[in-house]
Amino acid sequence: MAGSWDGSQSDDSSHFERGVDHIYEAFICPLTKEVMHDPVTLENGRTFEREAIEKWFKECSETGKPPSCPITSQTLSSADVSPSIALRNTIQEWRSRNDAAKLDIARQALFIGNDETDVLQALMHVRQICRSIRSNRQGAVRNFQLIRMIIDMLKSNSHKVRYKALQTLQVVVEGDDESKEILAEGDTVRTLVKFLSHEPSKGKEAAVSLLFELSKSESLCEKIGSVNGALILLVGLTSSNSVNVSIVEKADRTLENMERSEEIVRQMASYGRLQPLLGKILEGSLETKLSMANFLGDLALNNDTKVLVAQTVGSSLVDLMRSGDMPQREAALKALNNISSFEGSAMVLIGIGILPPLIKDLFYIGPNNLPIRLKEVSATILANIVNIGYDFDKATLVSENRVESLLYLISNTGPAIQCKLLEVLVGLTSCPKAVIHVVSAIKTSGAIISLVQFVEVRENDALRLASIKLLHNLSPFMSEELAGALRETAGQLGSLVAIISEKTPISEEQAAAAGLLAELPERDLGLTRELLGVGAFEKIISKVNGIRHGEIKGMRFTMNFLEGLVRILSRITFAFNNEPRAVTFCRDYNVASLFIHLLQSNGQDNIQMVSAMALENLSLESVRLSQMPDLPPPNYCGSIFSCMSKPPVVTGLCKIHQGICSLRETFCLVEGEAVEKLVALLDHENDKVVEASLAALSSLLEDGLEVEKGVQILDEADGIKHILSVLTETRTERLTRRAVWVVERILRIEQIAKEVAQEPNVSAALVDAFQNGDFRTRQIAENALKHIDKIPNFSAILPNMA
Repeated sequence: MAGSWDGSQSDDSSHFERGVDHIYEAFICPLTKEVMHDPVTLENGRTFEREAIEKWFKECSETGKPPSCPITSQTLSSADVSPSIALRNTIQEWRSRNDAAKLDIARQALFIGNDETDVLQALMHVRQICRSIRSNRQGAVRNFQLIRMIIDMLKSNSHKVRYKALQTLQVVVEGDDESKEILAEGDTVRTLVKFLSHEPSKGKEAAVSLLFELSKSESLCEKIGSVNGALILLVGLTSSNSVNVSIVEKADRTLENMERSEEIVRQMASYGRLQPLLGKILEGSLETKLSMANFLGDLALNNDTKVLVAQTVGSSLVDLMRSGDMPQREAALKALNNISSFEGSAMVLIGIGILPPLIKDLFYIGPNNLPIRLKEVSATILANIVNIGYDFDKATLVSENRVESLLYLISNTGPAIQCKLLEVLVGLTSCPKAVIHVVSAIKTSGAIISLVQFVEVRENDALRLASIKLLHNLSPFMSEELAGALRETAGQLGSLVAIISEKTPISEEQAAAAGLLAELPERDLGLTRELLGVGAFEKIISKVNGIRHGEIKGMRFTMNFLEGLVRILSRITFAFNNEPRAVTFCRDYNVASLFIHLLQSNGQDNIQMVSAMALENLSLESVRLSQMPDLPPPNYCGSIFSCMSKPPVVTGLCKIHQGICSLRETFCLVEGEAVEKLVALLDHENDKVVEASLAALSSLLEDGLEVEKGVQILDEADGIKHILSVLTETRTERLTRRAVWVVERILRIEQIAKEVAQEPNVSAALVDAFQNGDFRTRQIAENALKHIDKIPNFSAILPNMA
């Protein structure tokens, strides 16, 4: 079989076939060896193709030779030529007869099932005819209905035949709209689209080239665009890394032709080709801008695309938003809402200057002000922008007047816009510089009561979530006010506890609710009693255990949720003095054991710190709870020797509390084997964890306990050297103060004092505390230095002198 399917077969080969006249020698140009199109005759009677002989004369002139005949070498008097009209007409008649004969042969050969060689030969003849007689080719081809017959060849099982059929159709329809309309009838365009994904590279290139030719006709652009998958395949080809650059280029040019249709531009945008749509927003008519902006507002965009859109048309959209025409403002707001939800694009919009008109639209009341539904969109955009963590200019957005206006709107609008306005405040309170202005405005306006009420909303989850997140952000700055509001307003505290208790995968709302309650003053006894009243602590300890045992799942918010729960639970340990239920609860749920386990929450510093603080409170309560057992009454036997009998021996007493102790009943750290775990935390890199752990250990050295026994317990846990290290490192003033207190107690043991006296670093640290600490620390450091004989003990010397 001649040639290869990829197109290496020549279209210029000729064969003597039935019905086709042979070529006469007079038709052939001596220079080109091809049949002439425009024969001309020289003065010597020789005939040549005009273009060829003119090129010959030009070469003669350039070399300084006179014009001559290329056949006879005869010098000519001039380079003038005469058209050979009779020969030209004869050649044209010959071509017409041969073309008709070839097309007749092609018509007979172009049937599915015919010999592949005959089909390929027929297709080649059609291409030859179309190329040589462009002025008449469509009429001739249409007369033989060859377009439909060639289209049928696209159904062939042969890649080669399909490829050549595509090439032939390309030549047939080139530059002729009527032929394109014939080709586009039926399912031909759908077939071409199918070839974009199913044909090998050469076939795919031929298909996209033919689609490009068809796309030059405006009416056929709609036809191509209406074929399912056409646009997405073409867009895909333009963004592919194909080695065939021609495919990419032709696909791109096809899409450019199709951009005349606004509907197709919208479809392209849906498939990721956004530039045409953005171009129409920039340069289209007002009606087109409006249409495209509306569509942009509904379009799904990835984050990188949002940045591109903001950079390209952000200014145009802001200009539309500033216009007095409500439909334009609505379309612009819709589009800006869509692109403002990513940090990168939001930063671009801020740079463009979106904030002043946005804030004006939101707060303005008067002629042509935005309806509530559009104020909601404005509020959503503002919420998107402020939640990126940008440091906003005080005069632009976070002045007290602005915040008070927001609070007023929140109180006087419906749930949808309330939600978005609360999200604005959430964003502002997440910004360290802005939060102080928001707090000030809320305190001034007394709005905290109104904000707390949203916690009870049940029909709008987004509104409730926004309010809880806002209160959580405010809680470090307004803990007293929040505690008062929650105590005074019925139901809110219970609602927060109910949210925390929900049996769902851990949510952002649960984490925020737990974080909010965790920030409230831990010594607020009234709040603790209310939490006891609604069963909060039982539910919280159940959640903590569920997370620890892997029964409660969550990804993003688990650690924050657990930290909040542990902090809430720890507040029960601050209520022992005035609330008997606190001790009962801690006993019933073995709270001390839980906090000891939580000490080992590696990587969760706040949980370890809070657990150590809670254990300090529990340990301080141990002194009161530890009791001596009841002794049996004396045995009065009436004997004169009864008074000489030995007192009963009591065993099993706590080393430190000298009573009956247990972790569950008396919260004893020694019985709970917590001392070693607390000592281990003295090496923690977080000073707050170290301080809390040291404070818990210091509870074993409190007044009322035998210091010697407490020191012995610390020594057995290898704690003394770690405590001395904390003192010598002097990381923070608070930690130094605590370390000096503990070390002074330890140095009351004479043997240890003698050993420590040899440690220059310890002495230096005590001297530094004695010289630079506060009044109380200096007193304690002085006592410690006396224990190691660095300062004379004058109270012991003066009586002897007297």
